[in-house]
Amino acid sequence: MASSKEIRLQKAIAMSGVASRRKAETMIEQGRVKVNGQVVRELGTKVLSEDRISVDGKDIMKEDNFVYYLLNKPRGYVSTAEDQFDRPTVLDLVKDQNRLFPVGRLDMDTTGAIILTNDGHFTQLLTHPSYEMSKTYRVSVEGILDYDVKNALKAGVQTKDTYYQPMEIKRITHFPKKNRTAFDLILHEGKNRQIRNLMEHFNLPVIRLHRYAIGELKLDELSMGQYRRLKPFEVQKLKEQAEGKY
Repeated sequence: MASSKEIRLQKAIAMSGVASRRKAETMIEQGRVKVNGQVVRELGTKVLSEDRISVDGKDIMKEDNFVYYLLNKPRGYVSTAEDQFDRPTVLDLVKDQNRLFPVGRLDMDTTGAIILTNDGHFTQLLTHPSYEMSKTYRVSVEGILDYDVKNALKAGVQTKDTYYQPMEIKRITHFPKKNRTAFDLILHEGKNRQIRNLMEHFNLPVIRLHRYAIGELKLDELSMGQYRRLKPFEVQKLKEQAEGKY
């Protein structure tokens, strides 16, 4: 009987973040992959967690070496590993020797929840459009968000350049004296500057934008600029939610 730990070689490569599963299959067929020092070209090959796998002469990252952090991002930091303009990045806030990268992005003026990891497969699960991982924001805008705008957001919005999928809107609070509105917006896609562009479309300039949840993972008591390591069950729950297993 095969060990329960066995997985297909191309899946192991994809999980390491080196390449997609389809690209991994091509790499195997091209003879670029070795298992325990031996070139493997058979796509049906299965491997164990203790097997040494290399692609183009470099060992791939194993699951035991993956780390996951939840950061409460402050304003003034870009969500990239490196910045061509030498601006502060979210990696400057996390002390870790691993080569981390952010899962998705928050623009420089947006605060809140962002995950940092060295797990490429996990990153793909949470950011690929087909998985529709939910993200919850607290939005404050100038102006009063009326019934028509609320219904439009819930139905999906076609702007001049882009179509935005339906979203959930909750906890609407109006501040008539200040001519402001605050509300929760739950997105299931991640287009660039999506909320800011939508609010601009409705002539409701964004005053503050804060993401406080990714899937069911919430910031809770995590202070601005602080981070913590995710627990194994939190990582697993995010994976399951992205894959639609519950």
